[in-house]
Amino acid sequence: MRPDLFLSRALDLDTDQDAWVPQAEGVWFKPLLLSVSEGYYVNLLRVTKSGVLSRHRHSGPVHAIILRGTWHYLEHDWIVKAGDYAFEPPGETHTLVVPEDCSEMITLFHASGGYVYVDPQGVALGYEDVFTKISAASRHYEALGRGAGYIEQFLR
Repeated sequence: MRPDLFLSRALDLDTDQDAWVPQAEGVWFKPLLLSVSEGYYVNLLRVTKSGVLSRHRHSGPVHAIILRGTWHYLEHDWIVKAGDYAFEPPGETHTLVVPEDCSEMITLFHASGGYVYVDPQGVALGYEDVFTKISAASRHYEALGRGAGYIEQFLR
């Protein structure tokens, strides 16, 4: 059995900028828990660009707690702001948009299963899951010189 996971200062958003793994231009994630045994992950997502971030469909439920900034889905009439909570049911396709007046958005996501990036017609363009998160984070931390084992602290 793996030990409990404890991360001191997990929500300290402004220090250790190298902990943030580049995902795309203006987009990073910071892993908190990568559960290969149960197929989910918990991470912080930071976005410093506005506009459409992605259209995607989840295979499992997603919980989101917004820590900074604001965002919304084109398919819904609600807008989330810092302090809000959102739940996304499995199977829903939605398009995440960060508004022009938001210079930084940070959200804590707990995502079960994976999600598929799709175009407006629903054609699959790529996917993301706990294993792609592990791969990206491993490459990033190794390139920084933190060593191949650095990612192990997040794995369960």
